Amino acid sequence: MKYLVPFVFLMFLAACSPEQNSVDMTSERTARTQPDTQMELYAPSQHELFDGAFNIVGRSLYQVGSLNDSSPWDHMGNDASNVRAVAGEVVIDVNEIENSGTFYAQLILPEGTYRIELDRFNEFSPCQDGGIAAYLFEHGNAGCGDSNWPKSLLYVAGWGYGKAMLDGETLYEDYEIHFMVTQGMRDRESLSVQLSPTRGEAGSINPATQQVDFYIRSPERNDSNHPNREVFDHFFAMEVTWK
Repeated sequence: MKYLVPFVFLMFLAACSPEQNSVDMTSERTARTQPDTQMELYAPSQHELFDGAFNIVGRSLYQVGSLNDSSPWDHMGNDASNVRAVAGEVVIDVNEIENSGTFYAQLILPEGTYRIELDRFNEFSPCQDGGIAAYLFEHGNAGCGDSNWPKSLLYVAGWGYGKAMLDGETLYEDYEIHFMVTQGMRDRESLSVQLSPTRGEAGSINPATQQVDFYIRSPERNDSNHPNREVFDHFFAMEVTWK
């Protein structure tokens, strides 16, 4: 059973002294505690109606870079200069309580029909709550996740191992996969990302939008690339439908 720490939901941000706003680097970081944020939410398990089921479809898909880019490459694409629209959809049908369910993406790329499937969920850090976590802050300076994305509330996210196939042939197997349903990290029009806020600590996101971001990456590293993996196939969806 997951251990959840009760939170109090704040409808506003309380004024704090500089000492109160300072980051306590000794605080534990988990799916229920992101110490470098100022807003707290009720934990999902505090809601008696929470069933853990997330059924979400992402469309209006984009790929960062391509499958055949020569190293060194940038597959974060924050300036959107190497982002291209692709056909297809990404499907999330998971249960956060049980750490179970299905994640796959079916994409039509210039190279062919590309499919990502997550085979098993896995917790790589305590923030990931068994492999699927809901309603946590991640990235930026949130204390969970890396700084390759801006700080955002993640409505649901999953981590684990899976495979990718091109026209039915396996390209990668037992590679790491991550998906997350986030607040709007990319500009509606330009698709660019602003990693750090110009003021405040709220994160460089647009809370009036949502997106799905996902990738499959190799265990092998390559420091010439960004991120530093031999393979990092990265996609995002700008239209998100909850069912």
